[in-house]
Amino acid sequence: MNTFNPRRRKLLQYGFMGLGAFFGNALLPSPLKAASFSLSLAARAGLLPPDQNGVRLPAGFTSRIVARSGETLFGYTWPAAPDGGATFVTPEGGWIYVSNSELGNQAGSVGALRFNVQGEIIGAYSILSQTNRNCAGGHTPWQTWLSCEETDKGQVWECDPLGRKAAQVRSALGIFKHEAVAVDTRNMQLYLTEDQPDGCLYRYTARSFDATGYPNLEDGFLEVAEVVEGTIGAVRWHTLPDPLATMTPARKQVAKGSRFDGGEGIWYHQGIIYFSTKGDNRVWAYDIQQNHLSILYNAALFLSPVLTGVDNITGNAAGELLVAEDGGDMQIFVLTAGKVLPLLKVAGHDHSEITGPAFSPDGSRLYFSSQRGKTGRDEDGITFEITGPF
Repeated sequence: MNTFNPRRRKLLQYGFMGLGAFFGNALLPSPLKAASFSLSLAARAGLLPPDQNGVRLPAGFTSRIVARSGETLFGYTWPAAPDGGATFVTPEGGWIYVSNSELGNQAGSVGALRFNVQGEIIGAYSILSQTNRNCAGGHTPWQTWLSCEETDKGQVWECDPLGRKAAQVRSALGIFKHEAVAVDTRNMQLYLTEDQPDGCLYRYTARSFDATGYPNLEDGFLEVAEVVEGTIGAVRWHTLPDPLATMTPARKQVAKGSRFDGGEGIWYHQGIIYFSTKGDNRVWAYDIQQNHLSILYNAALFLSPVLTGVDNITGNAAGELLVAEDGGDMQIFVLTAGKVLPLLKVAGHDHSEITGPAFSPDGSRLYFSSQRGKTGRDEDGITFEITGPF
């Protein structure tokens, strides 16, 4: 059930206030402005019973299945274990949704679904293949997809969503158990999470830029974050001596580097880097200008937390933050205005996880996958599209 009783609601609000009073500041939309945010308004009404696709949604929203693992679409077989994803505008005004495949043994890949202006699927194809455990990644402002390998020797691959250019490995982004990437579009720096119990938060700074002002991903340096006085507060950045980890794993090269328990999704919005850590069920916010790290959500503060297994993160133009669950209750939640609100739930997929949430470029549709579907098997992944009053 997603209905909160009054006592539980009070505990939820109390837990947020104990995190450092982000109400009204720049880290999340303030309560005074919340009325203008459609996701918050929709989620407050609660979720209806499961629809024909097994998805519980607020009133006015609908779902459709756009791909299933093993299904052939336009001559391309949609991959198993769909994971991180993003969308991109096409020249004719449609869009593309790309999705990683988190398979090992050189069976990892990235698939693409192409939609026309009306939202009809008009193509499907591969933009990367023969890689390992492509977990999450990141959308770049120069319209490429950075696909991250979640292995000890994991790399970042830069992919062309249109499928016209061959994918290229970006060694300067380091060798470690990559999870996700977000681009600070003001300073053109990249932030990267690491899926290890003692993982680090990394930052990439380019030494050179192309003619359009975008960073060179082969000419730069990586740094590791140190939270100077403990868990939250001021951050100091240390240069990583050997990004290729030829002798020592990246996370062990800087002794002062702060440890984050299972870095997961990451997203940038208006000067803030948001990221999640699944091991301790936290959502963090790094204020770039203030050089300050805060905790926005900590499941340990709640008697009965509604959001657990925090994983992929995305958001909309208004700054409403969406957090998907790996396990938990198979829900996507909205974090905004000091509240945690369920936006959707996939029923009957108890041994799966929600992956790859991403809005269409115009914000009218939301895409995501149930990585292992109802059966809990990689080959039974399902990719959904949600429409409604976003």
